[in-house]
Amino acid sequence: MISVTHYLVVSAILFVLGVAGIFINRKNLIVILMAIELILLAVNLNLVAFSAALHDLVGQIFAMFVLTVAAGEAAIGLAILVIYFRGRGTISVDDVNRMKG
Repeated sequence: MISVTHYLVVSAILFVLGVAGIFINRKNLIVILMAIELILLAVNLNLVAFSAALHDLVGQIFAMFVLTVAAGEAAIGLAILVIYFRGRGTISVDDVNRMKG
């Protein structure tokens, strides 16, 4: 039978992959946004696993709110990315410091 420990291990792996994606790849903004989505997915997995283990729906409801925020973050982040690409011609994170002033 699958226990909460199994879910926690999968969630920890997803979280570490997300953090590693942010720290290893600092060049591409799309990869950074996908890494943030992996971190939010790991949090949601924890919320749903503990909610099911404790027979309480609060964690699952909160996970739905996190999914809503993640969808909004993805939409707004990609919109900003498209506007930035049209203006600069690149999405490299190193060139963002030119936005000052």
